Amino acid sequence: MKKLILMMCGVLACQSMAGEYKASDGWVPLFNGNDLSEFIVEDGKATYELKDGVITGTTAVPSPNTFLATIKEYGDFELVFEAKVADELNSGVQIRSRSRVEAEGRFPAGRFFGPQVEIAATKGKSGYIFAEATGRGWLSPEARPEASIDQRHDYFKKGEWNHFRIVAKGARIQTFINGRPVADLADEEIHKTHPKGHIGLQVHAVSAKLHPMSVSWRKLYIREL
Repeated sequence: MKKLILMMCGVLACQSMAGEYKASDGWVPLFNGNDLSEFIVEDGKATYELKDGVITGTTAVPSPNTFLATIKEYGDFELVFEAKVADELNSGVQIRSRSRVEAEGRFPAGRFFGPQVEIAATKGKSGYIFAEATGRGWLSPEARPEASIDQRHDYFKKGEWNHFRIVAKGARIQTFINGRPVADLADEEIHKTHPKGHIGLQVHAVSAKLHPMSVSWRKLYIREL
Protein backbone atom coordinates (compact mmCIF):
# COMPACT_ATOMS: atom_id res chain seq x y z
CA MET A 1 0.00 0.00 0.00
CA LYS A 2 2.81 2.44 0.86
CA LYS A 3 4.39 1.86 -2.54
CA LEU A 4 1.05 2.49 -4.28
CA ILE A 5 0.56 5.78 -2.40
CA LEU A 6 4.04 6.96 -3.36
CA MET A 7 3.40 6.07 -7.01
CA MET A 8 0.14 8.02 -6.97
CA CYS A 9 1.85 11.00 -5.39
CA GLY A 10 4.51 10.89 -8.07
CA VAL A 11 1.91 10.91 -10.82
CA LEU A 12 0.10 13.82 -9.17
CA ALA A 13 3.26 15.80 -8.39
CA CYS A 14 1.87 16.12 -4.86
CA GLN A 15 4.69 18.13 -3.27
CA SER A 16 3.08 20.22 -0.51
CA MET A 17 -0.23 18.38 -0.92
CA ALA A 18 1.41 15.01 -0.36
CA GLY A 19 -1.20 13.64 2.04
CA GLU A 20 -4.21 14.69 0.00
CA TYR A 21 -4.64 11.89 -2.54
CA LYS A 22 -4.10 8.61 -0.70
CA ALA A 23 -5.50 5.36 -2.07
CA SER A 24 -6.55 4.48 1.47
CA ASP A 25 -8.77 7.59 1.50
CA GLY A 26 -10.68 6.37 -1.55
CA TRP A 27 -8.97 8.46 -4.23
CA VAL A 28 -8.94 6.80 -7.65
CA PRO A 29 -8.09 8.06 -11.14
CA LEU A 30 -11.15 9.33 -13.03
CA PHE A 31 -10.15 7.09 -15.95
CA ASN A 32 -7.58 4.45 -16.81
CA GLY A 33 -4.98 6.90 -18.16
CA ASN A 34 -4.30 4.79 -21.25
CA ASP A 35 -7.22 5.67 -23.53
CA LEU A 36 -10.60 7.41 -23.54
CA SER A 37 -12.69 4.22 -23.56
CA GLU A 38 -14.33 5.18 -20.24
CA PHE A 39 -15.86 8.29 -21.83
CA ILE A 40 -18.39 9.06 -24.55
CA VAL A 41 -18.63 12.25 -26.62
CA GLU A 42 -21.92 14.12 -26.23
CA ASP A 43 -23.56 16.70 -28.51
CA GLY A 44 -20.81 18.37 -30.56
CA LYS A 45 -17.95 17.66 -32.93
CA ALA A 46 -14.95 18.90 -30.94
CA THR A 47 -12.11 16.39 -30.79
CA TYR A 48 -10.40 14.96 -27.72
CA GLU A 49 -6.88 13.54 -27.58
CA LEU A 50 -5.03 11.82 -24.77
CA LYS A 51 -1.26 12.24 -24.75
CA ASP A 52 1.15 11.78 -21.84
CA GLY A 53 -1.70 11.80 -19.34
CA VAL A 54 -3.20 15.03 -20.68
CA ILE A 55 -6.66 15.18 -22.27
CA THR A 56 -6.88 18.01 -24.79
CA GLY A 57 -10.14 19.12 -26.36
CA THR A 58 -9.97 21.15 -29.57
CA THR A 59 -12.76 23.22 -31.05
CA ALA A 60 -14.64 22.32 -34.23
CA VAL A 61 -16.55 24.64 -36.59
CA PRO A 62 -19.46 24.50 -36.94
CA SER A 63 -20.32 22.66 -33.75
CA PRO A 64 -22.41 23.14 -30.61
CA ASN A 65 -20.85 22.67 -27.20
CA THR A 66 -19.17 19.28 -26.90
CA PHE A 67 -18.72 17.13 -23.79
CA LEU A 68 -16.40 14.21 -23.10
CA ALA A 69 -18.58 12.47 -20.52
CA THR A 70 -17.76 9.66 -18.13
CA ILE A 71 -19.75 6.49 -18.68
CA LYS A 72 -20.00 6.14 -14.91
CA GLU A 73 -22.39 8.29 -12.89
CA TYR A 74 -21.49 10.02 -9.64
CA GLY A 75 -23.63 11.49 -6.84
CA ASP A 76 -21.67 12.79 -3.85
CA PHE A 77 -17.96 13.07 -4.56
CA GLU A 78 -14.77 15.08 -4.39
CA LEU A 79 -12.97 15.72 -7.69
CA VAL A 80 -9.54 17.24 -8.30
CA PHE A 81 -7.84 18.08 -11.57
CA GLU A 82 -5.64 20.62 -13.30
CA ALA A 83 -6.84 22.62 -16.29
CA LYS A 84 -5.37 25.04 -18.82
CA VAL A 85 -7.48 26.90 -21.37
CA ALA A 86 -6.91 29.32 -24.25
CA ASP A 87 -7.52 32.89 -23.11
CA GLU A 88 -10.51 33.44 -25.42
CA LEU A 89 -12.13 30.03 -24.88
CA ASN A 90 -14.44 29.37 -21.98
CA SER A 91 -14.88 25.79 -20.87
CA GLY A 92 -15.98 23.83 -17.85
CA VAL A 93 -16.48 20.53 -16.11
CA GLN A 94 -20.02 19.21 -15.95
CA ILE A 95 -21.04 17.38 -12.79
CA ARG A 96 -24.13 15.22 -12.15
CA SER A 97 -25.14 15.83 -15.76
CA ARG A 98 -26.99 13.71 -18.31
CA SER A 99 -28.60 13.78 -21.75
CA ARG A 100 -32.19 14.94 -22.09
CA VAL A 101 -34.69 12.18 -22.72
CA GLU A 102 -37.20 14.61 -24.21
CA ALA A 103 -37.01 18.06 -25.78
CA GLU A 104 -37.80 20.99 -23.50
CA GLY A 105 -38.18 24.52 -24.85
CA ARG A 106 -35.19 25.36 -27.04
CA PHE A 107 -33.23 22.34 -25.79
CA PRO A 108 -33.58 19.22 -27.96
CA ALA A 109 -33.73 15.63 -26.81
CA GLY A 110 -30.23 14.30 -26.30
CA ARG A 111 -28.80 17.64 -25.13
CA PHE A 112 -26.32 17.19 -22.28
CA PHE A 113 -27.36 19.33 -19.30
CA GLY A 114 -26.74 19.97 -15.63
CA PRO A 115 -24.42 21.87 -13.26
CA GLN A 116 -21.12 23.06 -14.71
CA VAL A 117 -18.04 24.38 -12.93
CA GLU A 118 -16.67 27.14 -15.15
CA ILE A 119 -13.12 27.17 -16.52
CA ALA A 120 -12.23 30.51 -18.13
CA ALA A 121 -9.48 33.10 -18.19
CA THR A 122 -12.12 35.84 -17.81
CA LYS A 123 -11.64 37.48 -14.42
CA GLY A 124 -14.03 36.27 -11.77
CA LYS A 125 -15.77 33.49 -13.74
CA SER A 126 -13.72 30.35 -13.12
CA GLY A 127 -14.94 28.07 -10.37
CA TYR A 128 -18.48 29.44 -10.32
CA ILE A 129 -21.40 27.19 -11.20
CA PHE A 130 -23.52 27.48 -14.34
CA ALA A 131 -26.68 25.49 -15.10
CA GLU A 132 -25.79 24.22 -18.58
CA ALA A 133 -28.77 23.91 -20.94
CA THR A 134 -31.35 24.24 -18.17
CA GLY A 135 -32.49 27.78 -18.91
CA ARG A 136 -31.44 28.96 -15.43
CA GLY A 137 -28.09 30.51 -16.34
CA TRP A 138 -25.65 31.14 -13.50
CA LEU A 139 -26.46 29.33 -10.27
CA SER A 140 -23.66 31.20 -8.50
CA PRO A 141 -24.88 34.73 -7.80
CA GLU A 142 -21.28 36.02 -7.83
CA ALA A 143 -21.03 35.35 -11.58
CA ARG A 144 -24.29 36.99 -12.62
CA PRO A 145 -24.19 40.28 -14.57
CA GLU A 146 -25.58 42.24 -11.64
CA ALA A 147 -22.83 41.03 -9.27
CA SER A 148 -20.48 43.70 -7.99
CA ILE A 149 -16.85 43.85 -9.05
CA ASP A 150 -15.92 43.01 -5.45
CA GLN A 151 -17.35 39.53 -5.96
CA ARG A 152 -14.85 38.73 -8.72
CA HIS A 153 -11.54 36.95 -8.12
CA ASP A 154 -8.20 36.56 -9.85
CA TYR A 155 -7.23 33.09 -8.65
CA PHE A 156 -7.11 31.63 -12.19
CA LYS A 157 -3.72 32.05 -13.86
CA LYS A 158 -3.83 32.67 -17.61
CA GLY A 159 -1.73 30.36 -19.75
CA GLU A 160 -0.85 28.10 -16.81
CA TRP A 161 -2.08 24.90 -15.22
CA ASN A 162 -4.65 25.63 -12.53
CA HIS A 163 -5.60 23.24 -9.75
CA PHE A 164 -9.36 22.75 -9.25
CA ARG A 165 -11.14 21.00 -6.41
CA ILE A 166 -14.89 20.30 -6.44
CA VAL A 167 -16.81 18.91 -3.46
CA ALA A 168 -20.41 17.90 -4.18
CA LYS A 169 -22.35 16.58 -1.20
CA GLY A 170 -26.11 16.73 -1.22
CA ALA A 171 -27.32 20.10 -2.45
CA ARG A 172 -24.05 21.78 -1.49
CA ILE A 173 -21.33 22.30 -4.12
CA GLN A 174 -18.01 23.85 -3.13
CA THR A 175 -15.20 24.76 -5.50
CA PHE A 176 -11.58 25.80 -5.03
CA ILE A 177 -8.97 27.11 -7.46
CA ASN A 178 -5.29 26.86 -6.62
CA GLY A 179 -6.23 26.24 -3.00
CA ARG A 180 -8.51 29.29 -2.72
CA PRO A 181 -12.25 28.87 -2.04
CA VAL A 182 -14.51 30.18 -4.81
CA ALA A 183 -18.09 28.86 -4.85
CA ASP A 184 -20.13 27.58 -1.93
CA LEU A 185 -23.57 26.91 -3.35
CA ALA A 186 -26.59 25.11 -1.93
CA ASP A 187 -29.24 24.88 -4.65
CA GLU A 188 -32.03 22.47 -3.78
CA GLU A 189 -33.70 22.86 -7.17
CA ILE A 190 -30.72 21.69 -9.24
CA HIS A 191 -30.03 18.91 -6.73
CA LYS A 192 -33.61 17.70 -7.02
CA THR A 193 -33.31 17.35 -10.81
CA HIS A 194 -29.64 16.30 -10.84
CA PRO A 195 -28.80 14.30 -7.68
CA LYS A 196 -26.32 12.25 -9.69
CA GLY A 197 -25.00 12.02 -13.21
CA HIS A 198 -21.94 12.05 -15.42
CA ILE A 199 -18.82 14.19 -15.29
CA GLY A 200 -18.18 15.93 -18.60
CA LEU A 201 -15.22 17.87 -19.98
CA GLN A 202 -16.57 20.72 -22.09
CA VAL A 203 -15.26 22.29 -25.28
CA HIS A 204 -17.41 25.35 -25.93
CA ALA A 205 -18.71 26.31 -29.36
CA VAL A 206 -16.71 29.06 -31.10
CA SER A 207 -16.89 31.12 -34.27
CA ALA A 208 -14.73 30.37 -37.29
CA LYS A 209 -12.73 33.50 -36.44
CA LEU A 210 -11.59 32.04 -33.10
CA HIS A 211 -11.06 28.44 -34.25
CA PRO A 212 -8.92 26.49 -33.47
CA MET A 213 -8.53 26.76 -29.70
CA SER A 214 -8.07 24.13 -27.03
CA VAL A 215 -8.52 23.29 -23.37
CA SER A 216 -6.59 20.62 -21.48
CA TRP A 217 -7.07 18.59 -18.31
CA ARG A 218 -4.67 16.39 -16.36
CA LYS A 219 -4.30 14.70 -12.97
CA LEU A 220 -8.01 13.90 -12.67
CA TYR A 221 -8.74 12.06 -9.42
CA ILE A 222 -12.04 11.41 -7.68
CA ARG A 223 -13.33 9.89 -4.47
CA GLU A 224 -16.95 9.13 -3.78
CA LEU A 225 -18.37 10.43 -0.50
